[in-house]
This record gives sequence, C-alpha cells and structure tokens, in this order.
Amino acid sequence: RDIGCIVRSLGCFPSEAELNELLAKVEEEPTGFIHLEKFLPVMTKVLLDKSYWPIPEDVLLHAFEALDKNKCGYITKEDLVKYLTEE
Repeated sequence: RDIGCIVRSLGCFPSEAELNELLAKVEEEPTGFIHLEKFLPVMTKVLLDKSYWPIPEDVLLHAFEALDKNKCGYITKEDLVKYLTEE
C-alpha cells in the first residue's frame, strides 16, 4: 500500500495504471508485501530510464491555485497542514 509513496519520494510520478504495472513487476503474489531484492533492480531501471516524468510545473501551480480559496497568492501553513492531513 505504500509503494506509491515510496516511488513518488524518489521523484517519480506514475499514473495509477503505471503504478499498478510497476507493482505487478515487483509483487511476488498479492500479499501486500514486496521483497527489497525484487524492488531494487526494477526501481533502479525506472530511475535510470527516467520512465516517469515529474509533474509539470503548470499542473502543480494549478493545484495550489485551487487550494487558494481567498485568491491571495499563497496558502497558509495551517491550511496546508489541514489539506495534507484531513482532506
């Protein structure tokens, strides 16, 4: 269940379909566990091949603009914490 977070923390942003394909390559059986020995070579290839492009800057900007309900050009720390933890 944490594979998406792990992959994204490495700077890769696959779609859900791509993430499921990656999971199919590394998961031995649908137990929810992945062996590091199987994950490392697959993820190394993904990183070296730059298989998943980062999220474009304009998409990120649009996401933050959507969160800026007051249209003031920024999001407060409190609002960001709320969005990340509650919503």
